Amino acid sequence: QVQLVESGGGLVQAGGSLRLSCAASGRTLSSYAMGWFRQAPGKEREFVAGISWNGGRISYADSVKGRFIISRDNAKNTVYLQMNSLKPEDTAVYYCAAVLKLLSRTERDYDYWGQGTQVTVSS
Repeated sequence: QVQLVESGGGLVQAGGSLRLSCAASGRTLSSYAMGWFRQAPGKEREFVAGISWNGGRISYADSVKGRFIISRDNAKNTVYLQMNSLKPEDTAVYYCAAVLKLLSRTERDYDYWGQGTQVTVSS
């Protein structure tokens, strides 16, 4: 089993930055590809960013390319999402997820999920 806990969310003004962290316990993350998803009020959950087990392959949703950066530190068993130039439409609950397979953009492929952290961007 893998337990994931997100942190780093909060309230920021448009144009600001936040860094989300996803800390794992129970198992090391070194063998897992990791993804970040988000769900805004009244909308379906959507893929944001993903990273392969060794960081060799990275994927971003078009809406966040050039603004968000995903990274991982397997020695610390932690995955990060650096969010820059935040927009009100980025407001959502952000979830991290782990999958014991190749990097995927598909929600149903993931095996483990965190509880989520709220990000609110004011205008």
